[in-house]
Amino acid sequence: MSLGAFAAVVGLVACMHIAFWALKKPDTSAASVEGKLPSVSYNRFAEPTPDGLRIPEAQIRTDLTEIAKHAMAVRTYASTQGLERVPEIARELGLTVTLGIWLDKDAARNEREIATALDLARRYPNVTRLVVGNETYLRHEHTAAELVKIIRRVKRDSPVPVATADHWKTFIDHPELVDAVDQVFAHILPYWEGMPKETALEGSLALYDQLRAAYPGKKIVIGEFGWPSAGHNSEQAVPDPITQAVLLRNFVARANARGIDYNIVEAIDQPQKLFEGNVGPYWGIFDSSLRPKFAWSGPLVDPDYWKAASLAVLVGLLLSITILALPGATVGQATLLAAADHFVGHWCASVLVYWHSHYFLHGEVITFGIALPLLGLLGPIVRSRLNEMATVALGREPTRLLSISSPAPGPGPAANTPKVSIHIPAYREPPEMLLHTIESVARLDYPNFECVVVINNTPDPAFWQPIERRCRELGPRFKFVYVENLEGFKAAALRLAMAETAADAEIIGVIDADYVVDPQWLRDLVPGFADPQVGLIQAPQDHRDGDRSHIHAAMNAEYAGFFDIGMVERNEVNAIIVHGTMCLIRRTAMEAAGGWSSDTICEDSDLGLTIMELGWRAHYTNRRYGWGLLPQDYLAFKTQRARWAGGAVQIVKKHWRQFLPGMSRLDRDQKREFAFGWLNWFGAEIIAVAAALLNLIWVPFVAFKIVAIPDPLLTLPIFSAFLVSLVHFVCSYRLRVAVPYRQMLGAMVVFMSVQWTVASAAFQAALPASSNYFHRTRKGKGAVVGTRIMTMPETVLGALLVVGSITIYATNFYRVLEADLFATILLIQSLPFLSAVALVWLERLGEARSRRIAAVELAA
Repeated sequence: MSLGAFAAVVGLVACMHIAFWALKKPDTSAASVEGKLPSVSYNRFAEPTPDGLRIPEAQIRTDLTEIAKHAMAVRTYASTQGLERVPEIARELGLTVTLGIWLDKDAARNEREIATALDLARRYPNVTRLVVGNETYLRHEHTAAELVKIIRRVKRDSPVPVATADHWKTFIDHPELVDAVDQVFAHILPYWEGMPKETALEGSLALYDQLRAAYPGKKIVIGEFGWPSAGHNSEQAVPDPITQAVLLRNFVARANARGIDYNIVEAIDQPQKLFEGNVGPYWGIFDSSLRPKFAWSGPLVDPDYWKAASLAVLVGLLLSITILALPGATVGQATLLAAADHFVGHWCASVLVYWHSHYFLHGEVITFGIALPLLGLLGPIVRSRLNEMATVALGREPTRLLSISSPAPGPGPAANTPKVSIHIPAYREPPEMLLHTIESVARLDYPNFECVVVINNTPDPAFWQPIERRCRELGPRFKFVYVENLEGFKAAALRLAMAETAADAEIIGVIDADYVVDPQWLRDLVPGFADPQVGLIQAPQDHRDGDRSHIHAAMNAEYAGFFDIGMVERNEVNAIIVHGTMCLIRRTAMEAAGGWSSDTICEDSDLGLTIMELGWRAHYTNRRYGWGLLPQDYLAFKTQRARWAGGAVQIVKKHWRQFLPGMSRLDRDQKREFAFGWLNWFGAEIIAVAAALLNLIWVPFVAFKIVAIPDPLLTLPIFSAFLVSLVHFVCSYRLRVAVPYRQMLGAMVVFMSVQWTVASAAFQAALPASSNYFHRTRKGKGAVVGTRIMTMPETVLGALLVVGSITIYATNFYRVLEADLFATILLIQSLPFLSAVALVWLERLGEARSRRIAAVELAA
């Protein structure tokens, strides 16, 4: 892509991003409030002192001094623990006081509260009324009858009117409370009623009118009215700073016009007020540092809005620069990736806004401290999958797939047919399967090749004698080697084959013992070595027994996705993964790389990377030239995938230094492709499993509201990553892999099902004390091996995630969005684990059905 086209695309996307911020700008207007507020709630959490829990007098004086600039009165909720100083300080500042008497189940404290409040009411004329209890009935601290007795006792001794404060419906349901008080202090909080912001004001006034109609002769005071500026939703009520400002200003204007006596909750944010969830700290009209949250007159604007918008666009632009590193990017690719980069920029700006507008208490510190590093790793993974999807759907057609131009059949000049030595390592393989492989090699339409068959550590003669006999029958070009007690896994067998290789062989071909090769394999691909820079040529794996069962068909489709999507794209930058079978390697390149190494259990990928580090070119064709056998059952499939994952980590540990500047001849694109390939495979699975385990630990804390519920800023990226992965899989398969929808869905399930297998194998291989062990993959037909124990971790984790999700849904009475999102994430995270369990049981059901059919046929 030219710089001009890049600038045009990125500039257009940035302009659209700016337009989005402009459209959602929350600036608005509301009724102006010119005078002071009649009353605001005042409270601070007490601090430990030598005299017990107390609110420092200096703090009270500082707070009331600021409140006095905006209100005429304060309402307290208690009369002890330092709050007994409020009336005197308030009098000095010209404030009146509605003095609260805190009631709970502590009878001794209740007596202290009552005695102190009565004393203060007698001593300070600015105490205008006493409020006995605050939501005492709602909290089930006292019954209505008990509360009536306490009220009457206080009322008998009080020099000022006496009220009690509770939820508005408490007074509707208990007229005896209304009869006992001089004034009704009704809490009408539209947020806790679940009212949307559009109807919150009218709905609240309607509740007030309902109380007035029920008790026409009683003074009704709206003891609490407010709206939080942040925190979780309560049904349809969603906190935010602008809504708080609009609703409070409009309410005050309407209430003043109607002559309603009211109290605004509350004066100052209380970060420690966590018993209401993460919404509790944000009810104040001042923040905890006594800064006003909004103006009471004039337009309502967010002064930092365009700073956040600028940051979002800037981050998007900076991330978009990476598009220039993509070779041959099209306008469509660049547009999609730039849009994704701006989404990330928007998220980064939102995190910064959250950081500045929230109090980071222990819940937030824990959730953000754990989640942000994981999301930092998840971001490149999602970007890599988006890039691959954009390349497949919107990019240019692949240009580097090996061009096949077969020479005419029959013998050709020796110069055009360098000698190929084909190596077939085998370990306890069924002889009939290996014989099929040898016969297919014998039918190769290529005049200059030999075949070396190495069988190691297979003591039963029934496994190797038929192979030895057939190799002897096929003539001198077929060499048979048998060895016992060979150490070094498959790589050792391949080294032994090299020792038996003809001196004039220039190309080494490797095929697995179960592969049947196309007669044109060598004739079509060997000409690619005419370029002296080519070190290896890889053809894809494929399988000839995908019709054995639905699960085998799904496995085959899952393999095909890698060879028709990932390998094709990696080939464009000369960064393919060598996977052993169906591979042709230039002998001089192999010798320069040191040959087959046994220090990893993926000797083929290890050797291929080493060859590329030396500067050799690799070629790939997605045309099938060989067909092997699928793993015998799901357990064999998992075993194979675990070996690949563990081997990949061993390769990273062995080769990471070669990715440092100047340490190898790998170019920038190759390094990027390998690094993101590893991160996108076992890195993604480790992150996914770690996130699932951490979320399981977090479930009881969320379900029982012990600490903060993870904010959507942390859960929505996980949900987005899942959607991207889903769209990436479907889009890429439909465009590149020739399988029907049903088989594609099966491939998706199979791909998900090995998440735990890959993650656990990669984690174990990453440990310093890990050791190599090569597990042979059982292939072909045979009885299904028990997999119940092998899928026990997936069963337990999947079940726990589902139970956790159901628990959170069931306990989310107020339909808090954050909790529902977290529960949904748990369900999504359970899918890979449940996929493994489902495949095991489907396999068992299929095996049982096959046995029943066989029994019926035998009886017939």
